[in-house]
Amino acid sequence: MTVDASPKGSIIYLEDVTVDYDGFKALNTLNFFMDYRELRVVIGPNGAGKTTLLDVISGKVHPTSGRVIFGKDTDLVGRRENEIASLGIGRKFQTPSIFANLTVQENLELSRFRPRKGVFATFRSKLGPADRDEIGETLETIGLAGKARDRAGGLSHGEKQWLEIGMVIVQRSELLLVDEPVAGMTDDETERTADLLRSVAQDRSVLVIEHDMEFVRNIGRTVTVLHEGSVLCEGPVDQVQKDERVMEVYLGRSRDAAHA
Repeated sequence: MTVDASPKGSIIYLEDVTVDYDGFKALNTLNFFMDYRELRVVIGPNGAGKTTLLDVISGKVHPTSGRVIFGKDTDLVGRRENEIASLGIGRKFQTPSIFANLTVQENLELSRFRPRKGVFATFRSKLGPADRDEIGETLETIGLAGKARDRAGGLSHGEKQWLEIGMVIVQRSELLLVDEPVAGMTDDETERTADLLRSVAQDRSVLVIEHDMEFVRNIGRTVTVLHEGSVLCEGPVDQVQKDERVMEVYLGRSRDAAHA
């Protein structure tokens, strides 16, 4: 379906999107867009609609009303998850979803083609030199080149997160949806994840949902705050943190209380 183009330069555009669950509006006439090659962080209290935002973009949830435009004029509403993935939108969930009994490299090879179940033995022959180069580059990007032949199930928690990010990268996704990537990570892993996401955002757009405010300050260029399914405010992280509305609904205190 061809529709009016989204705002100039945007890769994803949600216009008046509502998700209504029997009267509870997980998203409430939400308007949201982000640019190509942008690293955007979305924060907000529990129940603000953060995960629902990712669900709508990825096709896991269909909005009650509104438009979801990818690229110039592709309407995502009504499309299946696998169809949306094939258009160039990849999602990394909070809990890593990897093939534990395969090697790190095999996980990337499998993701490169997303073959049907049971054809792993035959798809590897389809990997051309360009595919192998791309997988090798991705291994370097995610910091796992030295563990390419290791079983994925033996990786640390942080390494499993990086592997899944790599699995999305090799699918050549233009937009990466990343849900709470540093939950449960060590400080060192958190810092390396920040470096990784900044690196990834040089070539594609990355939308990150996160609670760790130190991490948000580390990677955040533009931060969007959701509250009750709508955008409360948006801007540079320092500006957002000083916003009285954010302190009231997200940090749980008013400006006066913060300085008391």
